[in-house]
Amino acid sequence: MTESAATLQNQDDRPIYYLRFRYFHRFLHALVIISFMGLVLTGMPLKYSEAGWAKTIALLLGGIQTAGYLHRVFGVITFLYFALHICWAAYYIMFLREEPLLAFIFGPNSMVPWKKDLQDIVDHFKWFIGKGQRPQFDRYTYWEKFDYLAVFWGVGIIGLSGLTLWFPEFFSKFLPGWTFNVAIILHSDEALLAAGFIFTIHFFNTHLRPEKFPLDNVIFTGRITEEELIHERPLEYKRLVDSGKLDSLRVDPPTRTTIIWSRIVGFAAYGLGLVMILFIIYSALMAIL
Repeated sequence: MTESAATLQNQDDRPIYYLRFRYFHRFLHALVIISFMGLVLTGMPLKYSEAGWAKTIALLLGGIQTAGYLHRVFGVITFLYFALHICWAAYYIMFLREEPLLAFIFGPNSMVPWKKDLQDIVDHFKWFIGKGQRPQFDRYTYWEKFDYLAVFWGVGIIGLSGLTLWFPEFFSKFLPGWTFNVAIILHSDEALLAAGFIFTIHFFNTHLRPEKFPLDNVIFTGRITEEELIHERPLEYKRLVDSGKLDSLRVDPPTRTTIIWSRIVGFAAYGLGLVMILFIIYSALMAIL
């Protein structure tokens, strides 16, 4: 902690907060949560239509046919947030970035994996088994970059196969018949893989690891404390201090209302996700047995 920051904290005896995510990015993440949860709730009853839990969910949604309609609505939301993000990324690269293009793409503010991420993976696993020091992370960690790129993979595979199945008459004009069978497999199994990953690995990395348990609300409030910034992302903290940009990111603490709503939404989302993954595991075991 810098001397000036320590003085500020001692003056009012409250943590110092810095802006990590702006309203636009928090809005996009809200769309991701809504669309993904909606797609899982409406899609899994179709995949496991013979299971009792799937029939119950479908009944609560108004029936299998209604679940199918809702599934398409959430699919449209998925394409919406994806398009908004692409437009924002293009605008940022063309007009807002301060570094040369290559320096930005492979720099600390980019989600593109680079050689440091490979070294961080090695060092992190060494730290897990007590064979080294905890790696020093910058603005984005290697697992956050993996999550980010997984969205591109998922929207590409699940989205395109879903469109093929949604408009078979159109795509049959220039695609052979066997591609629809492939689309069914890709759409179903890739969606299952995405749900399994989000509801286990992503939830653990984000909310259930010891220093964040039971909930990390930074994506809801957009704010991170100075203590968290120093501990979790020391390279970013040092870079902001050295560049003189740290103070410009200082913001007021999140309001009590914001914290309450972030907890309601956060716990509801990953509580629902954990219930769904239990249903999926149960159905998979029943299929084997």
